Amino acid sequence: MIGVAVLGSTGSIGESTLDVLARHPGQFRLVALAAGRNVERLAAQCLRFKPDYASLTDPAHADDLARRLAGAGLPTQVLSGPESLEYIARLPSAPYVMAAVVGAAGLASTLAAARAGKRLLLANKESLVMASELVLGAVREGGATLIPIDSEHNAIFQCLPGDAVVGSQPKGVRRLLLTASGGPFRDFGGDLREVTPEQACAHPNWVMGRKISVDSATLMNKGLELIEACALFGLPPERVEILIHPQSVIHSMVEYLDGSVLAQLGSPDMRTPIAQALAWPQRFEAGVQSLDFVSLGRLDFRSPDPQRFPCLRLATEAIRAGGTAPAILNAANEVAVQAFLDKRLNFLDIAAVIESVMNTVNAGTATDLAAILGADQLARLSAGVEVERRAHAVRSPGA
Repeated sequence: MIGVAVLGSTGSIGESTLDVLARHPGQFRLVALAAGRNVERLAAQCLRFKPDYASLTDPAHADDLARRLAGAGLPTQVLSGPESLEYIARLPSAPYVMAAVVGAAGLASTLAAARAGKRLLLANKESLVMASELVLGAVREGGATLIPIDSEHNAIFQCLPGDAVVGSQPKGVRRLLLTASGGPFRDFGGDLREVTPEQACAHPNWVMGRKISVDSATLMNKGLELIEACALFGLPPERVEILIHPQSVIHSMVEYLDGSVLAQLGSPDMRTPIAQALAWPQRFEAGVQSLDFVSLGRLDFRSPDPQRFPCLRLATEAIRAGGTAPAILNAANEVAVQAFLDKRLNFLDIAAVIESVMNTVNAGTATDLAAILGADQLARLSAGVEVERRAHAVRSPGA
């Protein structure tokens, strides 16, 4: 049996991973679960899967978890603090690691898993956005196998030749086509300044966490995926095209030099890429509903509106600037999105805050982790100042 560690187990990707693992009890053993602060859900997962280790990033909740598990007679060892993610990522008993921690918080554990030579199922796109050279270098040096979990990048992975190497430009490829649902506001006719977090999180096709749902609504998620695709598949941004595809059936496509276009299709269900990564190079059941092409009837595509979705432009500018610019973009976005979810910014201010930070914080070289984390922190401070300025203007319109 193959040992698996799931980092970010209480999020949507983590729960989908556990669902797939539960369908193959004779093939996998859950060694460790890690979450941020959701004691209730993590305790329930531990009671069901009985892992050797459970971790909460927030130490304040770890004692509560330990008491619950001890009361249930479970010998699970409870860990706490951000460093516990790295410990779990390096466990020899878990050669497969699902990296599904949201945001920059997942970078250190992603690097730890790569350096330990794991099969790294990478759902934490921010790791590659912030530090692609470090992560891909750690994969090579550690002898790890990186399989992307984002549905778009996993689709490209499936459409590439069998000898393609992640981090290198694949042979014979002309361009990549990343599809995007367009989110809840792709055809919105009202004032986007007035939309609520609840509206932004009501994705029409996918079930996702709140942060990534807002990123989908702004199309920043697609901007981050553009940066990730360029890193994973060794192509410049001008050879990666983004298409709005409302049905979310084609998850991405690869066009070859001879004019052939290979596409990966499937129901909008994250269990498909998760199962593909766990079973690769084989296939197994994921519990995903088959496509009904007769009922589907049609597949639509259109170009994204740059006026409605300025975050795409900002992501393109970041990748062209290089160095720590993508880390700055990502940090500013995380702060702005949280402020929107806290109802301190309006929806359109998300992109405005990010652009202000990118114009304020100078990008440097991304040669080491310290430089990247330093840029990340400067960007967060700058974004916090800009959020306060805009929030104050809303509270005091005459100021």
